[in-house]
Amino acid sequence: MFLGDNLIVYLVLALGGALAVGNIAALVRPPKAQLDQESNSTSEENESDSTDLAKAPVARSLVMAIIGATAAVWSIASLLK
Repeated sequence: MFLGDNLIVYLVLALGGALAVGNIAALVRPPKAQLDQESNSTSEENESDSTDLAKAPVARSLVMAIIGATAAVWSIASLLK
């Protein structure tokens, strides 16, 4: 079997790590506001049409980062057993 009996543990490690790192990165470095220079509309119209948030929701991002970190630590502990 590919990667032996630990395939699911490696997948949980990868997904948990990505979940933790991605949410922490969203909190630390929010996306820059991108101005649509091709459009001649005002900034108020651009903001109402956009589905992107100005910054990540803090509570949700922290909860998801904690869940991801817990999954990653748990999978590391399972690999080291």
